[in-house]
Amino acid sequence: MMATARERSRAASTRIAAALLLGGVFGVNAALAHGTGHHAKTDAPAANVRVQLDDIPLVDRYGVERRLRSDVLGDRVAVVNFVYTTCTTVCPVASATFAQVQERLGARLGTQVRLVSITVDPQRDTPARLRAYAAKHDAGTHWIWLTGRKDAVDAALKGFGAYTPDPQDHPAMVMIGDAQSGRWTRLYGFPSVAEILVEVERRAAERATAAR
Repeated sequence: MMATARERSRAASTRIAAALLLGGVFGVNAALAHGTGHHAKTDAPAANVRVQLDDIPLVDRYGVERRLRSDVLGDRVAVVNFVYTTCTTVCPVASATFAQVQERLGARLGTQVRLVSITVDPQRDTPARLRAYAAKHDAGTHWIWLTGRKDAVDAALKGFGAYTPDPQDHPAMVMIGDAQSGRWTRLYGFPSVAEILVEVERRAAERATAAR
């Protein structure tokens, strides 16, 4: 029986993650360790942070302008990571994890939760390149991929605390929070699907309590 697109994507994501994680002691960890090589390493624990974001105009993978606060994040819990399409070490792992989070969240995506991947290399990552990269991970409608003018993307990255002058040095992390309240959790390194979902539920519960 011919595999479906979702099954092929899931298998590819699993192979990528397994290969990179099995080689992590020698490959990914080494890449994380050298500051000018591939992604700056941090051993900092998860942190609750306040993030105030401007409504920055960015561009999604279809070439449509999207305002960061109002159009993309909106009034919902957002899970945000930072990648670039020519990365061959940690970004495929991060994207494979997001693909699994997307599957676990199911129908909640779009209404209650949104996944967002922002490029750290907007000069190379055109909408077409993001679209091709997203397709490899079976990204659905409510997993938003963003690029745009360098100054606009840099402003968004600075707002999240993810900016570095060299894309290869950007920190490996996931941001989970609520743009309306400005309350976010910063998970460094390679959080698991379970860790991400725990934070999603915590932020969703906070929103429900505040709405009473």
